[in-house]
Amino acid sequence: MIALGVNIDHVATLRQARYRDQKSSFPAPEPDPIEAARIAEKAGAEGITAHLREDRRHVIDRDIRHLGRVVHGKFNLEMSAAEDVVRRALLVRPDQATLVPERRAEVTTEGGLSLKSGRNKEKLARVIKRLSARHIAVSLFIDPDSAAVRAAAALEADAVEIHTGSYANARGRAARRELSRIRHAAEEAAGLGLAVYAGHGLNYVNIAGILAIPEIAEVNIGHSIVSHAMFVGFAQAVREMKALLAWAPKRQNQAKRT
Repeated sequence: MIALGVNIDHVATLRQARYRDQKSSFPAPEPDPIEAARIAEKAGAEGITAHLREDRRHVIDRDIRHLGRVVHGKFNLEMSAAEDVVRRALLVRPDQATLVPERRAEVTTEGGLSLKSGRNKEKLARVIKRLSARHIAVSLFIDPDSAAVRAAAALEADAVEIHTGSYANARGRAARRELSRIRHAAEEAAGLGLAVYAGHGLNYVNIAGILAIPEIAEVNIGHSIVSHAMFVGFAQAVREMKALLAWAPKRQNQAKRT
């Protein structure tokens, strides 16, 4: 079965909408993303993902400190290569660090890392080396592109997370083209010895296409689960996504036969 990483960023976003400037610990800011992580794991999630942005717009330092202690499965910290964030990752020591691009004006991550610039690759190589030295697995968030896959392998990352945003936003023939790009990138990445994950914009409907790609071992999903949780509860929203992922073996077998 494809593993599920539940991204709790949007729980933190809701909390920060009310409590961004709160200095006191009473009353306790709500909703607490730490409690969301606990519920998600009890409901079957194999991991928890949180993005510590430079501007701390949702997840804050307190969150990752607590997550590092309470998450029983895989704690995946999404982060840029900014020095301030790297230092905090080295202190918390998540199971995995997923390096992502970051732009202050964006609402959410808009695409994969740019791995064409020599200067950018040199910076990433230094960060990867520092994280790896603390036994933190490193994943690079990349677009479904052959050059990006090869660059990630050359940088000696442990894994890639394929950006599925274009697929999630497309319809019809365009969606099928994007899914084909994801499939080819996943096959190439696995062939180069990289673990393969996927995420961004995935929901209870479009996840079906991802299930047919056997190389993808894990998906990271946040917004759709948090949104659905408003109507059915957080635990039930996680369980429903897990139920969809349970179809993966059947879909993978069908894909191999075709």
